[in-house]
Amino acid sequence: MNIPDNDMLHSFYASYSERVERVKEVMKRPLTYAEKVLYAHLYDAAELKPYRRGVDYVNFRPDRVAMQDATAQMALLQFMNAGKEQVAVPASVHCDHLIMAELGAGHDLSKARSSNREVYDFLKSVSRKYHIGFWGPGAGIIHQVVLENYAFPGGMMVGTDSHTPNAGGMGMVAVGVGGADAVDVLTGQPWELKMPRLIGVRLTGKLSGWASPKDVILHILGLLTVKGGTNAILEYFGEGAKSVSTTGKATICNMGAELGATCSLFPYDDNTDEYLCKTGREEIAAMARRNARHLSADAAVYADPEKYYDEVLEVELSKIEPHLNGPFTPDAATPISQMKAKGPANDYPMKVEVGLIGSCTNSSYQDMSRAASVVRQAIEKNIPVKAELIVNPGSEQIRYTAERDCILSDFEKVGATVMANACGPCIGQWKRHTDDNQRKNAIVTSFNRNFRRRADGNPNTYAFIGSPELTVALAIAGRLDFNPATDGLLDRDGNTVFLDEPSGLTFPPKGFAVGDKGFIAPAEGQQDIEVAIDPSSERLQKLEPFEAWNGEALEDMPVLIKVQGKCTTDHISMAGPWLKYRGHLQNISDNLLMGAVNAFNGETDYVKDQLDATYKKVSTVAKDYKAHGIGSVVVAEENYGEGSSREHAAMEPRYLNVKVVLAKSFARIHETNLKKQGMLALTFADKADYDKVQEDDKVSVLGLEHFAPNEQLVITLRHADGTVDRFKANHTYNELQIEWFKAGSALNYSKNNR
Repeated sequence: MNIPDNDMLHSFYASYSERVERVKEVMKRPLTYAEKVLYAHLYDAAELKPYRRGVDYVNFRPDRVAMQDATAQMALLQFMNAGKEQVAVPASVHCDHLIMAELGAGHDLSKARSSNREVYDFLKSVSRKYHIGFWGPGAGIIHQVVLENYAFPGGMMVGTDSHTPNAGGMGMVAVGVGGADAVDVLTGQPWELKMPRLIGVRLTGKLSGWASPKDVILHILGLLTVKGGTNAILEYFGEGAKSVSTTGKATICNMGAELGATCSLFPYDDNTDEYLCKTGREEIAAMARRNARHLSADAAVYADPEKYYDEVLEVELSKIEPHLNGPFTPDAATPISQMKAKGPANDYPMKVEVGLIGSCTNSSYQDMSRAASVVRQAIEKNIPVKAELIVNPGSEQIRYTAERDCILSDFEKVGATVMANACGPCIGQWKRHTDDNQRKNAIVTSFNRNFRRRADGNPNTYAFIGSPELTVALAIAGRLDFNPATDGLLDRDGNTVFLDEPSGLTFPPKGFAVGDKGFIAPAEGQQDIEVAIDPSSERLQKLEPFEAWNGEALEDMPVLIKVQGKCTTDHISMAGPWLKYRGHLQNISDNLLMGAVNAFNGETDYVKDQLDATYKKVSTVAKDYKAHGIGSVVVAEENYGEGSSREHAAMEPRYLNVKVVLAKSFARIHETNLKKQGMLALTFADKADYDKVQEDDKVSVLGLEHFAPNEQLVITLRHADGTVDRFKANHTYNELQIEWFKAGSALNYSKNNR
C-alpha cells in the first residue's frame, strides 16, 4: 500500500526517540507522554528548555495540516497571499461540511456537487497547485478520514476544525486551530501555542453492558464543564485505557474539544498497533513499535502521577453508565437512570422524534456494528421503532464496508435513512422535514455538540448527546427516559420484551474495503494551474489585507452588542445555510452575531444603532458604524467563542470594524483567532464590571501607547447622562501578538517580515 506522507513519517521516526532522550537530559526528570510529543516538536531545538505550563508561549513545528472544506476556503485564500509555491508540510482538504442532509446519500450528494461546484473546483485547483491532498465530496468526514489514513503515534498535527483532537486516539497531539494558524504551518513558520497545562486521567476497570467510550467523555464533561480543560491537554493512562479500542479512544479525544481542551491523547498500545495494521499501515506500525518506549509516559509518571500532572482525575470504567448530555450544552451530564426524574422536573419534551448516529465522533466500524446489533433486536423481537432514524457514515471506507457486511441494510429495514458520508445535521446541514420548525421537541444524537439551533435551526429543539447504541435504543422506545438496562418495551403483539446488551466487532472480519475513496493525491509541478475566482462570485472572494493600527487611541466607540449568556461561534457566525458563504467574507459578515442575545432587550439580532437611535440587525448596525469610520465594541460573558474553530467568527467583526471584544473570559481557539486578525481580545479584571456597561455607552481603551505583556489596559465608559465609569482590563498578548495587532493581523506581520 502507498503510505501517505511516507518520507515525512520515515524521517520523523528515525529521529523521534533521540529527540525525546535529549529532552530528558535537559529536563532532568521523567516525562509525561504529552511532554515528549510537545518538546520533540519544538520549532528550533536550540530553544529547548523547561517551559512553564499555562504561562510561556512556545513555537512548535507540526508534522501536517488537515482542513475541512468550510474552513479551508478562508485558510487557503490567506495562504494564496503568502507567496509560496507549495505547502511546507503534508496537508489535506476534506469536503465534508457543505453537503446538506435531506433525503439520502444519493440525492444529497448529487445536489451538493451541483450547488457547491464552484467551491469544490476552487479547493481542488488550489490543492493541485500547492501540493495538497484532496478528498472530494462523499469521501468522508475529516476526522474519521484522518484517523484511517494520516494519524500516527507521536506526531503533531493542526487542523482547521475544533474536533481535530480526534487523532489523539492514535496518540497524536492534534490541535484545532483557525485558518491563520494553519497558514503559519503551511508556510513553514513557527506555530505558537501557550504551553498547555496537563490533566492526567487515570482509567481503571473496564466498560460493560450499555456503557461505551462515549459515556466516558460525557461523564468527564459533567465533572469538568465546557471550561474545565481550557489551555490544557488531557492525557489518559492506566489499565482501563488499554481496554478501549483505538476508535473508542478517538471518540473520547474528539469530545475533549467540548471541555475547551487544547487536545487529548492516549499512549501507544497494542490496540493502536492493531488499528494501524488493520487499516493497511503495517509499515507505520513497525516504526512505532521501534519507538514504543517514548510513545507513552515514563514509568515514574504512572507510578506517581500527581507529581507530574497539574491535575489528576480518577475514572473507574466499570462504574460508568450510559449518559444523555444536554440540552443546549454538552456538559449537562445525566446518567440515563436519572432521566425519569430529571426530564419532567425540567420540562423536557420526553418524546424522542429523531435519533441520529454517525458523525466524526462515532462512525467507526465498531460504533456501527454495536448500533446495528440493537436495530436487529427490534426486527427480531418485533418491536416497532417509534422515532425517525438517520445514519451518517464517517467515511467511504466505513460506508462501503458496512454495506458489504449488511450493517446498513439492518438500519434500512427499520426505515432509517442513510445520509452522505458527511457532517450533515451535526453542523446544521440538515433540511429537516417537520410539521413545525419552531415546535418544542427532542432529538438524540451521537454527535458532539448540541447548542441551541445547531442541528436544525429550531431554537426549541432539545438535543441530547448519547452513544450510537443508546441513541438507537431511545429511537426504538421513542422516549428520553427509557433505560435499556432495566426497562421493557411492548412488541407489536403487546408483549413486554427487553433489549439485550449491544455487541459489535472492533474490526470487520473480512477486513476493510472500499471502491473509490474519492481521493486525489498531491501532485508535483502544478504551478501553471491558475486558481480562478470570479469577481462576481457570491461564494468566493479574494482577501484584502486588514489595515494596520494607525497608532491612535481607541476612543468613544459605541457598544455594538452586549451579549447575555452563552455565546458560541455558532452564535457569532452561524453555520447551516451560511456555510455557502465561507469563502466570501463580505457576504458571510451579514450573519454577524445574529444568534447572540442582546442583554438590553433579551432579543437576538436586534440592537440599537447609536447613530439614529433605531434597532436593526447586528451586521446592519456594524456596517453603519463602519461607513461612518467608527469602530465598535462587543461585550460578552464567560467562555466567549466556545465551540467550533471557525475563524469567520473573528474575521467578520474585524471586517465590520469591531475593534475590541471585552469578555469575562474566552474560549482558547477563539481568543487566538481574534489576536491573529489584529483585534483586541480583553477580559474584565473584575467580572462585575460587565454590569456597568450600558446601551448608549461610548467605550475607550486607554494605555495602548504602552501596550505590553502582562500590563493591564484601562476601559472607560462614558454614559449617556455624562457620568463615567473606569476600570481595568486584562489581556494575554505576548510581544509577538502585540506586533500582530500593530500590523493589522498576523498575516500582515508575516508578510512584512519575510
